[in-house]
Amino acid sequence: MQQIQRQTNQRTKGVTKSERSKTQNKHHTRRKKMSCSVAVSNSPVFSPSTTLFRSKTVVSIPSPPAETIALTLTHSKPTTQSPSSSTTSCSSPSPFRYRLQKPLTGFNSSSSLASGSGAAATLLKRKRPTRLDIPVVMGFGGGLATPREVEGAELEREGYGYSVYCKRGRREAMEDRFSAVVDLEGDAKQAFFAIFDGHGGAKAAEFAAGNLDKNILDEVARRDEEDIKDAVKYGYLNTDAQFLKEDIRGGSCCVTALIRKGNLVVSNAGDCRAVMSRGGVAEALTADHRPSREDEKDRIESMGGYVDLIHGTWRIQGSLAVSRGIGDNHLKQWVIAEPDTNVVRIKPDHEFLILASDGLWDKVGNQEAVDIARRLCLGVEKAEPLSACKKLADLSVLRGSCDDISVMLIQLGRYV
Repeated sequence: MQQIQRQTNQRTKGVTKSERSKTQNKHHTRRKKMSCSVAVSNSPVFSPSTTLFRSKTVVSIPSPPAETIALTLTHSKPTTQSPSSSTTSCSSPSPFRYRLQKPLTGFNSSSSLASGSGAAATLLKRKRPTRLDIPVVMGFGGGLATPREVEGAELEREGYGYSVYCKRGRREAMEDRFSAVVDLEGDAKQAFFAIFDGHGGAKAAEFAAGNLDKNILDEVARRDEEDIKDAVKYGYLNTDAQFLKEDIRGGSCCVTALIRKGNLVVSNAGDCRAVMSRGGVAEALTADHRPSREDEKDRIESMGGYVDLIHGTWRIQGSLAVSRGIGDNHLKQWVIAEPDTNVVRIKPDHEFLILASDGLWDKVGNQEAVDIARRLCLGVEKAEPLSACKKLADLSVLRGSCDDISVMLIQLGRYV
């Protein structure tokens, strides 16, 4: 009896082991038949021959382009073709097989856009933007002043007895401004010209360009001719006080030339400069106001400020590189608006006057500027003062200037 029970238990264990083996084989076969599909849309990387692939239904991911490559990777061992199956045996021992649903056609890796429509080709071609011809607004006394918004990279103007050219540096917006007022009080021999170099924005330069001429002329009208220097001084100070009331940040350097009754009255606050050609010899009529000057440094330190040398540039309170100008409310205790003024009687050998921002003078010397301008303005059949202004600005850029550059040339012979 015990022997019969032992034989029965052995048969049961054998059946269980056989069923277990069949189940494992079934799972193993299922794992072998698992596949992976990868869809690649318009990829120039895959370009195999169609003879490497076998026919198999695959899943492709739709995309905006019309052509799609579908790649199937099947993990399997070499098998024999079944009569009921449409697949063929893979002769390669590699564990991967590849399937290309649709070969990639019409792809040109060199330049698909350039060979396309004219519009697409136009997109690839960079065109230099045209220079904007920006209209100017009327200044005091029928003259011209720069507009409130200067969006172009260049600005040029010519008027009676003067030419001006402004070129933007690497800033996003031009911060220089100019003012030109001719026929003062109906007299063709009287005029007012100015260049303004803004810093910390263009607001101060804009304000000065629109108000300084009027404030100076108002002071001139209420004073004797002998007090012309005081008239200009208080014109500057009044403009500064008016701007500070606006509570706007930023400041501006200035250089002005008032031509009145045969006199040339040149003033400056900051590092804009006036240079006159006297018989071909350059004569600076202004001196730059910078913290590096001993007298300016002493004035600043006597008022409780300090001057520091930072990366090769002297700065007030470690900030501003000029010691005079309109605005700069946060440094007003040391950065004053009082100008230096020089009065010169215009003579026949006074050929022309150059007013310019430091964007020019930092790279071009006084005599060099006079020599370049003189070749285009004197001793030629047709004078080209505007071309002279452009040539000077371009020379400064060529020598590495990144600043805004404004150059004005005034023909003094018109006012003798």
